[in-house]
Amino acid sequence: MDTQQILLQLAIIIVFAKLFGLIARKLKAPQVVGEIVAGLILGPSFLKWMSESDFLAGMAEIGVIMLMFSAGLETDIKQLKKTGLKATVIACSGVFIPLVCGTVLFMCFYGFSAPGSEDFLKAVYIGTILTATSVSITVQALKELGKLSDEIGTTILSAAIIDDVIGILVLTMVISFKDPTNSIGMVTVKTALFFLLSAVVGYGIYRILKIVDKKHPHTRRIPIIGLALAFTLSYLAEETFGVADITGAYVAGIILSSLDDSKYIDRKMDVNSYMLFGPVFFASIGLQTNIKTLDMSILLFSLAFVLTGMLSKIIGCGLAGRALGFKGKNALKIGVGMMTRGEVALIVSQKGLAVGLMDSRYFTSVILLIICSSILTPVMLKILYSKDAPAEDNKVPGTLKA
Repeated sequence: MDTQQILLQLAIIIVFAKLFGLIARKLKAPQVVGEIVAGLILGPSFLKWMSESDFLAGMAEIGVIMLMFSAGLETDIKQLKKTGLKATVIACSGVFIPLVCGTVLFMCFYGFSAPGSEDFLKAVYIGTILTATSVSITVQALKELGKLSDEIGTTILSAAIIDDVIGILVLTMVISFKDPTNSIGMVTVKTALFFLLSAVVGYGIYRILKIVDKKHPHTRRIPIIGLALAFTLSYLAEETFGVADITGAYVAGIILSSLDDSKYIDRKMDVNSYMLFGPVFFASIGLQTNIKTLDMSILLFSLAFVLTGMLSKIIGCGLAGRALGFKGKNALKIGVGMMTRGEVALIVSQKGLAVGLMDSRYFTSVILLIICSSILTPVMLKILYSKDAPAEDNKVPGTLKA
């Protein structure tokens, strides 16, 4: 793809994402819904003007990394400590229930198999895909609602990060049955080492930046160093330790969240994310989908897969939240907030294809789940929060209006 074509595609994506984002907002829906629909219309499903490319995929990945870095910056550490235990329980329930439901769903359609058999592993792998939570869309929706930093928002973010770690362990364990060279013990050790390294290095960087921040407040060098830290931890997380890169970005944000200038850093990040990388990321979800290729033989399974995927997260996380003291609608907010699937589900699916544990025809089912959950989650959150009293002091500083 030449430079001129790249520039044209970016211009089209930005204009369409903004246009449909405004339409979504006029219809009282979150702006991210319009951006996803924009990608769906531009992609192979309708206009066929463009498709996912390596360049757009890279831009989208930067977009989600910046979004998660911003989410980390806005995380209240005190609130995180308060919700840590609750988030762990919610994450465990949010992994176990979808894993079981997805496995049973596959067996109901294609037959029950003996544990340890090839067909049984394929069924478990379908369940493994459902364990993944992609919190980036929930983050954007909560930011628009000004609810990202409250107890529920922090619980969702914390649970999603823990969910990611548990999901990686489950993925490795399932693959280890197919390929014994993968060790669940080794993955556990590497994950622990990543968080240990992040804590040690992060504390040192935090102390240095705190001194710089006091001597030179509101200087642009701090956001630049912060962004470099986010990219570095994202790279190390996935490339060296086998943890999803978005986890590294979120950890980088948490490291800097206690700086006096954390809100200033977030405002600088928000401009880049809002103007370019965010729209490309959300539109890319639609670009990856071609609803015209949906085979009727797989349609019924796909619909059941989507329904099971969304309900199992709502039930698993929502019931755990309820058991931990979140009442009624608040427990439902947590379940809905954990419902989204995105890049992690795609990565898990692609890994399944590579090792022979998933047939390519089920990839459409995964894409449909990502599309449906990505659209419905912000809409449902907006409805659930609509009856709450407005909390102006909880608005995210620096959030730009459409």
